[in-house]
Amino acid sequence: MSYIMVDIESDGPIPGDYSMISFGAVLVDEKLDKTFYGKLKPISEKWDPNALAVSGHTREATLQFDEPENVMNEFNKWIKSNSKGRPIFISDNNGFDWMFICWYFHHFINENPFGFTSRRLADLYCGIEKDTFAKWKHLRKTAHTHNPVDDAMGNAEVLLMMKNEMGLKISLQ
Repeated sequence: MSYIMVDIESDGPIPGDYSMISFGAVLVDEKLDKTFYGKLKPISEKWDPNALAVSGHTREATLQFDEPENVMNEFNKWIKSNSKGRPIFISDNNGFDWMFICWYFHHFINENPFGFTSRRLADLYCGIEKDTFAKWKHLRKTAHTHNPVDDAMGNAEVLLMMKNEMGLKISLQ
């Protein structure tokens, strides 16, 4: 199994009505040198300027991004060529990130290489600490910039720290 840390940026709260405009992924291994970055053209006329502002992109810029079907096909190929066994989706906020990635995979290419499950980084950390209120974001090495590759990288670094320094039993291939 391979863990793939994912972070997305969107122009609104839900897929379909709003658009995922970019996402980043990092294969979680000791090197953290395999990444994916996708920028997707909006699929809807609806967008929330405040949500979009978080990404640092303008609406005009996003309209020049790549076709979502092409990006999702490329991401699917990247997952299949970089993971061993079943890929495991993991993110900081999988309730949000997962719903966009899952929806886009099924909507545009009729399959999701991650299957139907995902993991949440914060829950793993809270379990290690035996504290559902435990804070972990200070453990990131890469700054949280809202560039989704940077954000996924910082989260992947925390997962590696949990494995290497905190005793999390996890197989990273």
